[in-house]
Amino acid sequence: MSFEAAARNVSFKAAAKELNVTPAAVSHQIKALEREMNCSLFHRFHRGVELTESGAYLLVALQRGFEEINEAVSQLRSQHGRSAVTIRSTTAVSSLWLTPRLAQFWKSHGHISVAQVVSDHGAGVPDCDLSIHYGNIDQETGNCRVLFHDEIMALGSPRFADEHNLKTVEDLAHVPLIHLEAPDTGWTNWHEWARALGYHGELKTAHRVNNYIIALQAARDDMGAVLGWEGLTSDLIDAGKLVKLIPETVSAPLDFYVKLHNQSSQRANIVFEWLTQFSD
Repeated sequence: MSFEAAARNVSFKAAAKELNVTPAAVSHQIKALEREMNCSLFHRFHRGVELTESGAYLLVALQRGFEEINEAVSQLRSQHGRSAVTIRSTTAVSSLWLTPRLAQFWKSHGHISVAQVVSDHGAGVPDCDLSIHYGNIDQETGNCRVLFHDEIMALGSPRFADEHNLKTVEDLAHVPLIHLEAPDTGWTNWHEWARALGYHGELKTAHRVNNYIIALQAARDDMGAVLGWEGLTSDLIDAGKLVKLIPETVSAPLDFYVKLHNQSSQRANIVFEWLTQFSD
């Protein structure tokens, strides 16, 4: 809280006033955070403070998190008392694939209310009508359908691509890479991807994040190359915000699929059938 308030106000004093604590308390908490993260979040000057690059990056991540929380709370409030079809998905799938399609769904099915349950924790599935997964559909039970089987490619911003002019997977060993740390999710990492293309050498570790949306944003901000799942990043590529860095791609080892939990719900079945029209 102290960091977010200080970063937003660009002032320890203003943050302290907002939080009803002393400026010294804010400064102490931020120093503790900097020690824990092993990096400076603010440049300190006699007349004030200024965010470092790391501090600005953390602020953006926090603000996006708060926006998603507010959106989820608003959605849950608006759905209270209504018979909504609930769909569980990860942040990445919700933001990059599901939400744009639900916007189309409501144009023709405005009488059906849909609520998203967004979670990046794979353990367990909360009470929901449908859920979208990245995994091995052959190990599933119940009514499931593949949505898409992806190709994984190396992506970067247009500026990053022009600056480095990469041609082969070996060239990627010399540029900063954005690593997604998401254990137990099945997401392919850079080393696995490179080995699939026959490269077994060293790779740079420039940035590590635990959220795919943040990883893509870091790539858009010219911070490095990122692995892109074609089905999730096609809109960003079509818009020219990210580009393929080398021609080679790797077939994803797992599928994106949807599972229907509430088979007795006519509305859930309508949403299920509608979503699966996009399947490969």
